[in-house]
Amino acid sequence: MPLIAIFSIAATGGTEGWRHLLVNVLPRAGGQTLALLVMTGVTTAFFGIVTAWLVSAFQFPLRRLLSFALVLPLAIPSYIAAYAFGEFLDFTGPVQSAVRAVFGYQNIRDYWFPDIRSLGGAVLVLSSVLYPYVYLSARAAFGLQGRFATEAARTLGAGPLRIFLSVQLPMARPAIIIGLALVMMETLNDIGAVEYLGVRTLTFAIYETWLNRGNLAGATQIASVLVIVVAALIMTERRARSQQRFSAAKSTAMAQRFGLQKLSLSHGWVATVFCCLPVMLGFAIPVLVLGSYAAKRLGALADPKLLKALGHSLEVSVSAAFITLICGFIFAYVQRVNTSPVARSASRIGSLGYGIPGTVLAIGVLLPLAGFDNALDGFLRSHLNYSTGLLLSGTAFAIIYAHSVRFMTLAEGTIDAGFQKLSPHIDMAARTLGRTRSQTLIHVLLPNIRPAAITAALLVFIESLKELPATILLRPFNFNTLATLVYESASRSRVQDASIPALIIISAGLVPVILVSLSLDRQK
Repeated sequence: MPLIAIFSIAATGGTEGWRHLLVNVLPRAGGQTLALLVMTGVTTAFFGIVTAWLVSAFQFPLRRLLSFALVLPLAIPSYIAAYAFGEFLDFTGPVQSAVRAVFGYQNIRDYWFPDIRSLGGAVLVLSSVLYPYVYLSARAAFGLQGRFATEAARTLGAGPLRIFLSVQLPMARPAIIIGLALVMMETLNDIGAVEYLGVRTLTFAIYETWLNRGNLAGATQIASVLVIVVAALIMTERRARSQQRFSAAKSTAMAQRFGLQKLSLSHGWVATVFCCLPVMLGFAIPVLVLGSYAAKRLGALADPKLLKALGHSLEVSVSAAFITLICGFIFAYVQRVNTSPVARSASRIGSLGYGIPGTVLAIGVLLPLAGFDNALDGFLRSHLNYSTGLLLSGTAFAIIYAHSVRFMTLAEGTIDAGFQKLSPHIDMAARTLGRTRSQTLIHVLLPNIRPAAITAALLVFIESLKELPATILLRPFNFNTLATLVYESASRSRVQDASIPALIIISAGLVPVILVSLSLDRQK
């Protein structure tokens, strides 16, 4: 429904609107978006792949700690990282203050310092918090390759670097492309960081055209272009998975996992420093900056505004987690018991929302809901002289609906992965023992799928807690969540006031990150 609404409204904009879009908006915003995607993709690929290779193949100082710490930036929302970097690298921040103290400079005209509020700054911020998507995919791929191919390359005289470039990297390419696709989609979805850093992407152009210029048709036209870009990314990712498969028997791959190669002392510390760099940028700096501000404002924990925003965040996140858990379970279960193309296609369509940026999804959700509210209100006014007001579009229902659509993929994918671990013979055995299909579901499958269901609900809850673009555009008046409270404070250049709600979001985000980190090293 959101996609149909977007393309329907875009078609009403007329040829003049498309001409304006092609001449004035797409060249600049499209160019900035493409540059941001390419530069962020290259940077995240470099750091994600190299760090995954180092911790998977070599033994060096602090390797075990860093293999866990490299996932931590995933808990930092990009807009919070942008606010922290802005404070850290600002004229009054610790870095420039140290530069002036060391070299004796008096003001900004005495020296040059790179501006964080630029395209390069946006690449730095987004790469710092998004590289774990590539790191996780690459590390999982490297860990499951086994040692046979590597040992064969060594017997042919190849060194570690050539083995990595010629053997391990090509075999891990499909997994890496999946991680890069996630990075691209998260980059397209971002609005808080790019707005704060002064980068005018297509996502921000939608926000500006709709709210600042009041041009809904123009906003939907830009949104339709962005949907096409996202569809191309999704098709690229799926094509990478369908065209290239590298597999081995699971027991063989696990039993023949190659041992870690010990690096020399100097090379080992180089690897340690290299792996520490993204952790410092993506996690340590934001936490230290916000933590220093929060330590001076502990009294704000009892602020009614903060408590109210926390309540709204819990209301939206718990509701979205419950809805996606139920729907995601239905999608995954139907694919298990019904392998027809119709069922598989329906499940794929129902779980496409994660690829749609929040600003695009907000337009697609708001228009149908507002149309329904206005139609119902008009009907009751004319027949019963009674006004219903905005029942759906003017309440938290719109936010919950948008979050449920956007994060359905997380729930469905996690539960489906849990079902994949259960042999279909379990269902058959229960049926041969006299259980009906519903009894098999309730007494056999549900108890076994419980860990995956809890994980799915937890992931959706955390992602919903962090979601900013859709929440900003759909929230009713006087309705703040923790994410919008952080955004409002930062927009008024009061990052200090945003420190406590930002740290609450980060603390919640650490829970699934820690679980993922622990699962990487767990072997059963």
